[in-house]
Amino acid sequence: MIEKIVEFLIALFSGNSKLITFIASMIPLIELKGAIPVGVRLGENLLSSALFAYLGSTIVFFFVFFLLIPIFNLLKKIKFFKRLVEKIEGVFERKAEKIAEKKSCDTEQEKRRMYRLALFLFVAVPFPVTGVWTGTAVAVFLKMKFKDSILPVVLGNFIAGSIITLLTFLFKDYVDIIIYVLFALVLIMLTIFIIKVIKSKPREEIDENEQS
Repeated sequence: MIEKIVEFLIALFSGNSKLITFIASMIPLIELKGAIPVGVRLGENLLSSALFAYLGSTIVFFFVFFLLIPIFNLLKKIKFFKRLVEKIEGVFERKAEKIAEKKSCDTEQEKRRMYRLALFLFVAVPFPVTGVWTGTAVAVFLKMKFKDSILPVVLGNFIAGSIITLLTFLFKDYVDIIIYVLFALVLIMLTIFIIKVIKSKPREEIDENEQS
C-alpha cells in the first residue's frame, strides 16, 4: 500500500519530493507529522524533509486564522451546509471553553498568558488533531489576537516537528511502519472527530436548552 501511495504522489507531482512534502504538510490531520516521514520515504533527506514540512504546515496558520470564520459564515448561508458547520463550530467552541476553564485568571494579562501556554502545549504534542489546523481554530474560537497566537503555534509546531524528525532519524529503517502508524492514527482521530460532530449540538440549541 505504501508503495502505491508513493508511486501516486511521484506521478502526480512529477517526482518533486520537496513539493510533495510541502503540500502534504498542509493537509489537515497529516500536517508535518505525516509529511516528514513521507518526504524521507520519497527519497528526500531528513533535514530537507523536516524543513519543507515545517514551512508548509506553518503557512496553514495564516489561512486558518484569517479565513476560518469568514468561510464558516459563508457556508452557513447555504442551507445544505448550515447545520454541519454549526456542529463543527460547536466542537471547537467547547474545546476552547475547556481550555478557558482549566485555570481561573484574575487579570486579562494572566488569561492571555495562560491561553498562550495552553495553545503552545496543544500544538507541540505530535499527535493528529493537535497540530496547526486544530490549534489555530481553537485560538480563533478563544478570540485570541494574532500577536498572541502566532508565536505559540509556530513554536509548538517546531517542537512537534523536532520530535517527529528525531523519531524518524532513530527509526529510519522502519519509516514505512512509522507512516502506517501515523496514517492509522489519522483514521482513528478522524473517526473520533466525525463522531463528535455528529453528536454535537449547534451552539444556539445548547443556549436555548440552558435558558429553558
